[in-house]
Amino acid sequence: MHTIDLAHHLGRVRETRPLVHNITNHVAMNTMANVLLAYGASPAMAHAREEVGEFAALAGAVTLNIGTLSPDWVNAMEDAARAANGAGTPWVLDPVAVGATALRREAGARLLALSPTAVRGNASEIMALAEQGRGGQGVDSTDTTEAAERAAVVLARRTGAIVAVTGETDLVTDGKRLARVAGGHALMPLVTTLGCALTGVVGAHLAIGEEPFDACVAALASYAVAGSIAGEHASGPGSFAVAFLDALHALDANTLTARAQLEITHAT
Repeated sequence: MHTIDLAHHLGRVRETRPLVHNITNHVAMNTMANVLLAYGASPAMAHAREEVGEFAALAGAVTLNIGTLSPDWVNAMEDAARAANGAGTPWVLDPVAVGATALRREAGARLLALSPTAVRGNASEIMALAEQGRGGQGVDSTDTTEAAERAAVVLARRTGAIVAVTGETDLVTDGKRLARVAGGHALMPLVTTLGCALTGVVGAHLAIGEEPFDACVAALASYAVAGSIAGEHASGPGSFAVAFLDALHALDANTLTARAQLEITHAT
């Protein structure tokens, strides 16, 4: 049975403080930067087409999020993806509400064609990207992660990317293996852009050069444990947001290893 040393992955992120270049949406920038700083990584938020190629080549990882996209931003994302590919830099696609409009479907397809290292989205987004669903209600998923399991496996096999489906129980697959990551807290969906910020944490783990499937699972496991801890101290979404940053910052190897809820099986 495949095992993942979660403590090792967390330690490597903290030791190396990787630079993660994020072209993300307007709503997510502040949350994402704070989450990455709390976790131990170094965030960069740059979306001007004139500089994204340079940033992507400098960074340890790149993340691309289509949440508040425009044609200029899509062009910049494509430039960043090509620069990352040219530099051997891993990059993550976050296909926010990809099934909602023609603009998003086209942008998602164009970026997917540039071979992301990983794709992270909710169940409806992954199903839409795999052309097996309608895409949810705006940015919110109307499907469960279990319903998206087959779409995730198909998408991973078709693209070669690691596919992470986040929800009540997260799924990660490379088309051969399937990891289920439990944990988190019911308040997490009530704090905007925590999912977008998770994409940055996935990028931070990919940046340290470990096997991409293991890196993605480790990122989601850390996030889930921090969410569970934050939920123990929060009385609502506002206090949860603060408690979650504190929990990420305080997360240590022993706590992560003891509290992670992880199961890895063969994908079918």
